[in-house]
Amino acid sequence: MKKKRVAVCAVSQRRNESDLWYERFQGMLLDLLEDLRKQAGFHFEEEGGVDMVVSCSDDIFDARTISDGGVTDVLGAHFRAEEKIAQEGLNAVAYGASVILSGHADLVLVMGHCKESQGESRNRITNLGFDPFYGRAVGLDFTNTCALQARQYMTSSNVSDRDLAGVVARARRCGGNNPFANARQPVDPGKVMASPMLCDPIRRLHAWPVSDGAVGMLLASEERAGEFTDKPVWITGFSNCMDSYFLGDRNLVGNFALRKAAGRACARAGIANPAEAFDVVELTDAFAYQQPLWLEGLGLCGEGRGGEFLREGGPGKCGVNPSGGMLCGNPMMIAGLYRAAESVLQLRGEAGKRQVKGASCALAHSSSGPAGQFQSVLILEA
Repeated sequence: MKKKRVAVCAVSQRRNESDLWYERFQGMLLDLLEDLRKQAGFHFEEEGGVDMVVSCSDDIFDARTISDGGVTDVLGAHFRAEEKIAQEGLNAVAYGASVILSGHADLVLVMGHCKESQGESRNRITNLGFDPFYGRAVGLDFTNTCALQARQYMTSSNVSDRDLAGVVARARRCGGNNPFANARQPVDPGKVMASPMLCDPIRRLHAWPVSDGAVGMLLASEERAGEFTDKPVWITGFSNCMDSYFLGDRNLVGNFALRKAAGRACARAGIANPAEAFDVVELTDAFAYQQPLWLEGLGLCGEGRGGEFLREGGPGKCGVNPSGGMLCGNPMMIAGLYRAAESVLQLRGEAGKRQVKGASCALAHSSSGPAGQFQSVLILEA
């Protein structure tokens, strides 16, 4: 039996900004919807239209419960079924693909939005992700738990402050070619090393900037993809995995969840050697140290070799984050959706100045939860 496939037929991105105060969620998403319809010509009519909408948003960042309720009218969801992903946005792509593969739909619209600027503090918001008795009360948040992970990782993989400054400087150079990035200004490694500590050993310029944005894409079954594009990008593998909830139960540098997710995604895509398989790797690196750590977890460099890999120019040779990555600014809820959208543009040869020549296979990654508790991997091919 022939294996069923799902195609990404169109993608649209909202340029990331640090404070998108002048535009409502509905306006952000409507702009994307109109762009996607212009690209692919789909509709919402009963016969042949979009069967389902999968949205991604967060109640706390949106400052309202049931956050998808305020945007369904501009997504066409009042015509069709709608589901909300309240987890990192790359999983919305997988959800949409699974609906198509199950035979319940032929055409799925995926839309995600997030305004980090609306929260009083990202740290206060992420503090709510911890156990109310043993985590929140002692002030744990994503930044300080990542700092614990960063210190352990820098020791185990011989990664220096100078190495991390190089990661940030390269990200900004790449981001300068990405019109959708937030932080596009070049930065000297010395300036990165001189930036104040956010939470030792994480410096302020090691962290992603507060960002607001939105992403949309159209997914279709293989049988119908040709109706909407002549350059389909195929989803060939996906998996996710969640590590233990309590930090004390985890090896913070063991990459358990990412290794499991990457291994299963590669197996589904028929990839035996990930170190040589991908032309583009779009990585969710909220903090600079995460780039080499996640690359170890994906199998692109050996365990414990992160520092050496950076100094050898490995990320550039492996096509890591030609978009600049999350270090140039994406909202945490939909950073993975930006990774997927960038991968699609690369595989279609539509990435402009950031284009990787001849790209035919890409990996899009997302990470969420404290210290990378939850990991997702999507594999795309032209």
